[in-house]
Amino acid sequence: MQTIKPNIVIIGGGAGGLELATQLGHKLGRKNKANIILIDKNRTHIWKPLLHEVATGSLDTSLDGVVYSAHAAKHGFSFQLGEFYSLNKLDKTIKLKMIHENMSHSFAERTIQYSTLVIAIGSVSNDFNTPGVKEQCYFLDSHKQAERFQHALLNHFTQIHQNSKLPELKIAIVGAGATGVELSAELYHVAALLKSYGLNNMTADKLKVYLIEAGPKILPALPERITHSAKKELMKLGVEVHENTKIASANEAGLLTSEGTLIKADLRVWAAGVKVADFIKELDIFELNRANQIIVTDMLKSSVDDSIYVLGDACAFKQGDGSFVPPRAQAAHQMAKNVAHNILNEIDQKPLIKFDYTDHGSLVNLSRFSTVGSLMGNLTQNSMFVEGKIARIMYMSLYRMHQRAIHGSMKTFALWLVEKLMKVVRPRMKLH
Repeated sequence: MQTIKPNIVIIGGGAGGLELATQLGHKLGRKNKANIILIDKNRTHIWKPLLHEVATGSLDTSLDGVVYSAHAAKHGFSFQLGEFYSLNKLDKTIKLKMIHENMSHSFAERTIQYSTLVIAIGSVSNDFNTPGVKEQCYFLDSHKQAERFQHALLNHFTQIHQNSKLPELKIAIVGAGATGVELSAELYHVAALLKSYGLNNMTADKLKVYLIEAGPKILPALPERITHSAKKELMKLGVEVHENTKIASANEAGLLTSEGTLIKADLRVWAAGVKVADFIKELDIFELNRANQIIVTDMLKSSVDDSIYVLGDACAFKQGDGSFVPPRAQAAHQMAKNVAHNILNEIDQKPLIKFDYTDHGSLVNLSRFSTVGSLMGNLTQNSMFVEGKIARIMYMSLYRMHQRAIHGSMKTFALWLVEKLMKVVRPRMKLH
């Protein structure tokens, strides 16, 4: 009698989801032991910590992205373009929305059966229902949103270059976590590059960036020494840092603070906090925390269904001290590895492994100007402060680790070599 292969469905092709699909494709898909299906609403993967570089044009998604369908064909799994919106636990099915890509083509609503489901849908910016934010601010939750901001930024650069009488370009960024801080520095980096590409009248001194944080300090999750060093570097660039500043509303002119002050800005970016998309709450299936994250067991299974795993930003894994694992790329990487082990163990009828998160520290890249952060020691619980070239190398190694998890060591080395060569022949920023 022919054995029915299990359907392992992974929703979300972010850092964790794509790494998991690749690992399972190698172990199960290629050996015809299971059908591995990855679902995402985008065709291309970009490592989320690099979205601020997409937003400024420092990174070109057409050159640096991973095409899901091509990657799937090489690594033993299949890819389906679609947006998850419905789940039936009893029938073990999910539904994907109808997608209208253009006037001539659309993708019909589909139902997909699963044996094991992995939810890795990531997070979105939390606007805290602040009036005007959805309409007046840019978000950086996906490469499409980042590219939309990049087009608007390039238009403003071009306008100022073509009309030197125009005033400086003012950009306000709400949220001084890693995304807000890194974007602030990257903006000054690309502004300094413009003269190399003929936009001589738009210089870095015509750029004014406001970085706005509701809490008492920037990079609130990081140690004081790191935040102090980062703030010092940002102010040296010209960033105007506003701490203890809450935004009450957004409009076409700028951002209105809770104290009634208008911070005027031509472009407004919202990067203040994250949550899982609200539709997960509307499913009315899972136990959730305040950020809509799905509460899981020690094995990263949802607390309400043993056949559903959760990983990455969507996962609420409570640690021994009562805190949840932070939504970081390193957490998604560790979770993907654990879930892969447990799915393989389930198929082989072996015991499951409890998830144990290890914090390796945090690094913040201030473009070419500096990199600061802390590394957690392996032998002690103390952290080590790092900055400059060493910190930059460590920061880039995090991306190389992700590339290695999805491409393997040889291709990662080849990609690194190609990047070095491409820097010689292609522009250092995207100009279209």
